[in-house]
Amino acid sequence: MDQSRIRNFCIIAHIDHGKSTLADRLLQVTGTISDREMQEQVLDSMDIEREKGVTIKASAVRMSYTAANGETYEMNLIDTPGHVDFAYEVSRALQGCEGAILVVDATQGIEAQTLANLYMAVEADLELLPVVNKIDLPAAAPEDVAQEIENITGIAAEDVIPISAKTGSNIEAVLEAIVRKIPPPNGDRDGPLQALVFDSHYDSYKGVIAYVRIFEGTVRNRQPIKMMSNDVSVEPIEIGIFNPGMVPVDELTAGEVGYIATGLKTVRECRVGDTITLRDRPAAKPLHGYQAVKPMVYAGLYPSEGEDYPLLKEALERLQLNDASLVFEPETSNALNFGFRCGFLGLFHMEIIQERLEREYDLDLVATAPSVEYEVVMANTGEVRFIESPADLPDESTIAEIREPWMHVQIFAPEEFYGTIMELARKRRGEFIKQENPAPGRVVLHYYLPLAEMIVDFYDKLKSGTRGYASMDYEFDGYRASDLVKLEVLVAKTPVDALAMIVHTDDAYHRGQRLVTELKKRIPRQMFEVPIQAATGKRVISRANVQALRKDVLAKCYGGDITRKKKLLEKQKKGKKRMKMIGNVEVPQEAFMAVLKLGED
Repeated sequence: MDQSRIRNFCIIAHIDHGKSTLADRLLQVTGTISDREMQEQVLDSMDIEREKGVTIKASAVRMSYTAANGETYEMNLIDTPGHVDFAYEVSRALQGCEGAILVVDATQGIEAQTLANLYMAVEADLELLPVVNKIDLPAAAPEDVAQEIENITGIAAEDVIPISAKTGSNIEAVLEAIVRKIPPPNGDRDGPLQALVFDSHYDSYKGVIAYVRIFEGTVRNRQPIKMMSNDVSVEPIEIGIFNPGMVPVDELTAGEVGYIATGLKTVRECRVGDTITLRDRPAAKPLHGYQAVKPMVYAGLYPSEGEDYPLLKEALERLQLNDASLVFEPETSNALNFGFRCGFLGLFHMEIIQERLEREYDLDLVATAPSVEYEVVMANTGEVRFIESPADLPDESTIAEIREPWMHVQIFAPEEFYGTIMELARKRRGEFIKQENPAPGRVVLHYYLPLAEMIVDFYDKLKSGTRGYASMDYEFDGYRASDLVKLEVLVAKTPVDALAMIVHTDDAYHRGQRLVTELKKRIPRQMFEVPIQAATGKRVISRANVQALRKDVLAKCYGGDITRKKKLLEKQKKGKKRMKMIGNVEVPQEAFMAVLKLGED
């Protein structure tokens, strides 16, 4: 098709503002999907996406639309993930478009994720098309929200299109605005091939299928191609478009969006953000912005039944075929036996992976407390080591400094919760940067926060403290040296590695006390006394004893001299002492789980 009649666009919105519903209506109105095939959230193929109301995997679809001017246009909708953990995938999808539909809920107004994606779209130089959704709801205030959009974007309130994606009201106006306002792509069809990979998935028959936007050149069937980041060359098995299923075509040219079935066996060889070019006529340089995605949060995943270990390994390998950002390596723990140390993009990504493992592979898992990756500078050599598990932290006498990751956090909330948010951030070692007032009664607070303080229950506390009104977005800011120590738990003088954690010196005492108190309640009494200790380095900061079960050895002494009783008690004392030396204590799983669920005060 002629480039002037191609429109590439995406939809950006906060979670649950109606992005997937609008995509459904666009597919329906353009006749891409018949009413018989229609189902809710067509582009969200996973059950978990439908339940949580958030897109996890990006997808694309081609629509054909005949505009009011009588011309037929090819419209490529690139659907983007809807959570902050997948911000890199969103940035790649935005790079593949010329325009973005900004969807804002008429009852809630602009929120943190909307703002974050809006800034990304502006950085990518996209044409913005603001839309106010859910105007059919009784609490809708489309005029106020349109004014809020004008205050932030500078786009006149009268240019904001009011729609109801649920009822299909005013969807035609959105399609006409796409034709009128979003510019067509430009690119030389005869130049060297430059195709941006904005997502990929694994197919057991066709290998890795790369979702691509062609910027320059043309790719044809069976033409050898090359990945520019790692020089892997392959001959594609098939090329095609999404309509919305995969439809093979003979060629994809500059400006078009489609897929290339590469036949590669792992997603790692064809990463999101990479540039595909022709092997025999390569492009001079790759497209700007590629980076290898780094996990931010680490946790151990263990099967609750030891014999499920091989099943867990196979399940993780299968998930990794579709998700290159998931990393894992085998790990053993005294308390939980064999499992895997896994790296995730964020806490939501961890939750998704854990839920998929339990649902799709029928596994019963125990996850250790999430931790972050620390940089440790060694005292003697100056060498910098990356530590993912607290159990791997070297002896404190050999460490010059420990650096932890800090995030730049934006919190969006009504002004009445100003004090609640300030207090929460202060407790988590937050550093205030600035505040903005995008609209009357709304405030955006900018903070620097350590990631370790955010990953436990910061979001839950924020939501409950603001009655659900606050929303937040965050991005990695860098590593900073902090006064951190390793907090170890010893049960019967034996360290339990799975309960070790790295904490700030100021928090160590309180954390240690609460850990010990919780474990004392959960560890069953033994035939000998069990000391539970929390220690930092060589110093024990908290201790509690689980009292021994004591058999009444004097029960059979009806009479006789006191020396007879003393003799029996002495014999029992020696037995207890011997038992304590050779006895070992298993930390039961419920004790372990209770400790992981220790909330913050």
